[in-house]
Amino acid sequence: MDLNADLGESFGSWTMGDDASMFRIVSSANVACGFHAGDPLTMLDSCRAAFDLDVRVGAHVGYRDLAGFGRRSLDMSFDELFGDVLYQLGALDGVAHAVGASVDYVKPHGALYNRIVHDPEQAEAVVAAIHAYDPGLPVLGLPGSAWLGLAEESGHPVFREAFVDRAYLPDGTLVPRSQEGAVLHDPAEVVAQAVRLATRGEVVAQDGTVISVQADSLCIHGDTPGAVEMAAAVRKGLERAGVEIEAFA
Repeated sequence: MDLNADLGESFGSWTMGDDASMFRIVSSANVACGFHAGDPLTMLDSCRAAFDLDVRVGAHVGYRDLAGFGRRSLDMSFDELFGDVLYQLGALDGVAHAVGASVDYVKPHGALYNRIVHDPEQAEAVVAAIHAYDPGLPVLGLPGSAWLGLAEESGHPVFREAFVDRAYLPDGTLVPRSQEGAVLHDPAEVVAQAVRLATRGEVVAQDGTVISVQADSLCIHGDTPGAVEMAAAVRKGLERAGVEIEAFA
């Protein structure tokens, strides 16, 4: 099972999370590409760390929304979103190649991630941009989402993820961050959800419904309080349950 986290989200003198520690725990890193977070130096540091620690680099593309951290949905034309995704891919891939690494997959961020679960027009723009850049580039996203379906139809290797520290709705989507209880903070609860997802392929929704989730990767967020300790506990819990941590890309 792959273990991924959103990293490289610092900007200038503002620091987000403890990337140095998180890179030693995860097998894949979703690196911000400068639109919702991150900057050239942060991307460079992230790609160097990933290369040194044999962690796979994913392009964490998002809306052009630094002030809102990419968590505000934007209405964009096909060409606007196509261009923005293409720009972010090229930027991170160029930095990665300069230090011996590479962009091994794409995972959208925040509001874009959630919107292209159901919005076919924006989903098509994201997939078209990825396909134009590299027709064989793997993608990572929510099972059953519109954009993963389109990516698969376009011939991209598709991988599905589940979230160990987020609450689920009965339809298999995530509880919106605007609602109470959307993010799980109890380490024991998070570890238990991770192990259940990895060993049984299921998660318990907020209303008690048991949902089948076949995931290739588990995501843990690096921007929550105690994220490093939580991630370390998740990895240890998975390994104790006999789950080998290995990158999907």
